[in-house]
Amino acid sequence: MVLTIDFGGISTTHVVIGAFVTWLLLRYFSAKNLRHIPTVGGPSVPILSIVALYNFLANGKKVVLDGYQKFKGRVFKVALLDRWLVVICNPRLVEELQKLPEALVGYSLLEIFETKHIFGADLLTDPVHLALLRTLTRNLGQVFGDMYQEVETAFQELVPANEKEWFPVHASPVMRTIVTRAANRVFVGVPVCRDEGYLYLMVHFAEDVNKAFGLYTVVPSFAQGFVARKAKAVMDDCIERCLGYMRPAIKDRTTMMDSFGDNWADKPNDMIQWTIEETKARGQGEYDMARMLMFINSGAVETTSQAVIHALYDISMRPELADELREEVERAIAEDGWTKDATNKMRKLDSFLRESQRINGPMIVSMFRLVREPVTLSDGTFFPAGTTIASPTLGAHFDDTIYPNASTFDPLRFYKAEAAGQPQFVTTSPEYLTFGHGKHACPGRFFAVNELKAILAYMLMHYDIKPEQEGVRPENKSMGLGVLPNPDAKVMFRKRHAG
Repeated sequence: MVLTIDFGGISTTHVVIGAFVTWLLLRYFSAKNLRHIPTVGGPSVPILSIVALYNFLANGKKVVLDGYQKFKGRVFKVALLDRWLVVICNPRLVEELQKLPEALVGYSLLEIFETKHIFGADLLTDPVHLALLRTLTRNLGQVFGDMYQEVETAFQELVPANEKEWFPVHASPVMRTIVTRAANRVFVGVPVCRDEGYLYLMVHFAEDVNKAFGLYTVVPSFAQGFVARKAKAVMDDCIERCLGYMRPAIKDRTTMMDSFGDNWADKPNDMIQWTIEETKARGQGEYDMARMLMFINSGAVETTSQAVIHALYDISMRPELADELREEVERAIAEDGWTKDATNKMRKLDSFLRESQRINGPMIVSMFRLVREPVTLSDGTFFPAGTTIASPTLGAHFDDTIYPNASTFDPLRFYKAEAAGQPQFVTTSPEYLTFGHGKHACPGRFFAVNELKAILAYMLMHYDIKPEQEGVRPENKSMGLGVLPNPDAKVMFRKRHAG
């Protein structure tokens, strides 16, 4: 879809000049308020600060890692197009910050990326998705069997390898489809979770939302609302298409609720049912039901897919590790079957996934916060109102004082540390920020980790895996804040002998 813009007779040149002048003014005054905080990536003076912006967009990972090393224990700032992003390089200050009241320092990710224009402003004031994800977490044991069954069915259909020949698999689209099917087996059930049109909608919508979030970091604030409103028009079309798949279930279940109340025999225990109940309690209708399902899918599909692809690339390089993890998986399955209890016993697999995300997390910074009132931290660092702050995910993850030999991929790093009380993958800290940290840490991480384990465990049990190019891991793609797995690479699969 191509969006055209009518400026009502004003020339494009005037618009560009006006936008540039506005940008310079915004840049000047925001830099003046933060002049006590050092800049990384280029100068902070007007006009020349565009060098810092370009450097960050092109080399964000290097800029943040360099800043972390130079200002470790302190703070620095990097250039986004319409603001400065202040990065805190001190775990103690990160912990202090996340404990401050919302009235002083609030969660800013939804505000920075203008999510309110796409999904609705009520996500900030009444985050119904959090209630839905808490319900999902409580029911993980009950829904795990259905999720695993979909993983099994999806692999059989999408990775038809045999025992004699290696079968090339285009990792990105295949793993995204498997992740989407497994998640939506819990969200919408069969047959919708297998419908090609529905899968296409959810996979590409999640990708587009992720791209839109990235776009907002390089678009001036005065243009973000306009871009987001255009994106919402696309969103509304997607919701209507989603409702085409959901309406039969919504109609049947609301009829049952009207006839028998909140409980009846064989009442479904899935995301559609929970969404119907939460939205009806708020006096909302089917549009909001689909909106919530789309929003949860946008979070559940994209980041989990990226994690699966990274893990696949990492495990394909290490056949000895695959054998070791396979033994653990086989032992856990023999004791508990394909259950959540079994995945809880897969501690080596948990360590491997945690290490894969330590090295290849989705963002170079995390824990975005917006300073609403002037704040001075315990070390004297002052943040004026309006400051956007974040924590240096990659800086902490590649810090040798936190993780010895941090640049080395050690798949059992966290397993070996368990005796010292090292937490599992879902646990957050100022030193491990893949899921964020504190009260705004990713609420869907418990479901995501169980889905990741189910997918990796199934792969280990049923396939031998190797990279397409011997000894070569597909290179990650980085731009600005994001780190993405290579979208073009293939991985070779071969069916393992049964028994």
